[in-house]
Amino acid sequence: MRAILQSCLLVLPHKTAIDDFGAGHAGLALLSQFQPDIVKLDMELIRDIDTNPVKRTIISHTLAMLEDLGIVPLCEGVETVGELKVLRDLGVRLVQGYLLAKPSFETLATPISIDNSAFAMVS
Repeated sequence: MRAILQSCLLVLPHKTAIDDFGAGHAGLALLSQFQPDIVKLDMELIRDIDTNPVKRTIISHTLAMLEDLGIVPLCEGVETVGELKVLRDLGVRLVQGYLLAKPSFETLATPISIDNSAFAMVS
């Protein structure tokens, strides 16, 4: 089965991701063994990043490491305009969270870019 999956991955377009990076088993050890296309940074690291200098430093250095590895970061759990502004200032382009769209089962939210239009939506 593993051989079939590996051969499919070679011919089918796909992207890989690590979810909840920074929580539990989704950390540096996993990243050292597997470099995905996207890393989703756990919401616990994002919560209060606008008021917590330790979290801001951790995320800043994590973003630099991901850039060096050619991995796209996505920040989960953005709930305040302050968090969104700090992430934008740190160069983050992909976010998800209650601030931008409430969880929904039957419909998907329209993706938006973290630029001035995102701030117009939530201000």
